[in-house]
Amino acid sequence: MNVFRNPWWIVFGSVLGLVVGNVTILQFSTSVLMKPIMAEFGWSRTVPSAAVGLGSLFAAIATPFVGRFIDRRGIKPVTLAAITLFALATAAMAFAPATAFVFCAMFSLVGLFSGGQAPLPYAKSIAAAFDDKRGIALGVAMTGVGLGAAIIPKLSQVYLEHFGWRGAFLALGATVFVVAFPAVALFLREPAARAAPGQAAPALPGMDAREVVRSRNFWIMALVFTCIPVVANGIIFHLVALLTDRGIPADRAVAVFAAIGPSLIFGRLLCGWFLDRFHGPYVAVAFIALPALGVLVLLSGSDPKVTAAGAVLVGLGLGAEVDLIGYLQSRYFGLKAFGQVYGYLFAIFTVGTGIGPFVMGASFDATGSYRPVLLAFVVVLAAAAVAMLRLPRTYPFPVARRGLAAGRSEPSISLQA
Repeated sequence: MNVFRNPWWIVFGSVLGLVVGNVTILQFSTSVLMKPIMAEFGWSRTVPSAAVGLGSLFAAIATPFVGRFIDRRGIKPVTLAAITLFALATAAMAFAPATAFVFCAMFSLVGLFSGGQAPLPYAKSIAAAFDDKRGIALGVAMTGVGLGAAIIPKLSQVYLEHFGWRGAFLALGATVFVVAFPAVALFLREPAARAAPGQAAPALPGMDAREVVRSRNFWIMALVFTCIPVVANGIIFHLVALLTDRGIPADRAVAVFAAIGPSLIFGRLLCGWFLDRFHGPYVAVAFIALPALGVLVLLSGSDPKVTAAGAVLVGLGLGAEVDLIGYLQSRYFGLKAFGQVYGYLFAIFTVGTGIGPFVMGASFDATGSYRPVLLAFVVVLAAAAVAMLRLPRTYPFPVARRGLAAGRSEPSISLQA
């Protein structure tokens, strides 16, 4: 449709799709539904935490394959199929029995099918369409996750109050399909290098996937993008439980939890704006320091306002990370194998999102307190900041149209439906 040819429509569609992306459904909705599930089945917090961890693990396993399929088959066919399967698997959780093994296996399938409803396809379409404004375009697009973080917990609470946790899963599955499927079908576009008349289209600029995974820079990013979600997602998943344990009413706890959403949005926009103006690793270090400060705030007391401030700081860090994955990857490794490499890095990120909730749940069950694991999280974030500073100061694939580095440039990119 010519009416949607402007590349900012891709950003618009990405915002819509990511409102019901895998992070918001796997993490934010399940956090609201966790206690009712535990109450019905008589489980400790370890079981739902393990289910989310397994879901994240299977999402991590699926994401590199999804990225490779997208590089070879195209964004739309793969993503639309994944959205359909993800929606069905989410709805199927309504029929989960009171057997921990089966519950975890079913949630693992949710995670497996969520691999295609991650930021990966949206980031690839945007990275191909934008060059000098790539940071802010990614930042705006990824605000969809922040909007989802604000909307999905409250929507899950509404579904829970009206239909119970089983009906809530059915409603969430329907919501995923109704929102994400049209967004991808209408607005996302396939990238292709533009050729001169009469010539074959050149390959997209960048390194082969095998070359990337053998590079030092890849493994630095892998370490960083494991550490940050371990901390941020662990805290976010257990936040409602942490608050209610401190005597804060459930409705107030959910309100504080929903406050993370605006912080995710602001963090993504701010990070994207900075990435177009400052060296990426320095921007990353700043956004690693924010969740570290948030953890220290959470350790300082149980006042709802103070706790909300800590949660917001944690959200700012998580909000920036998905921007950083897409942007840094495109500048250090190029666009040639963007889908597959993004799949590797997002898989690593997803593993971190699963480790965090499990570690926090296991720590609480073992010690009766979240304090020891929160202290350990500060150390983890410090290690991530040090690692990020080891990345080179010069991008191998800089902004071509602004000429940030002489000689090396990217060919122009067009969009085809």
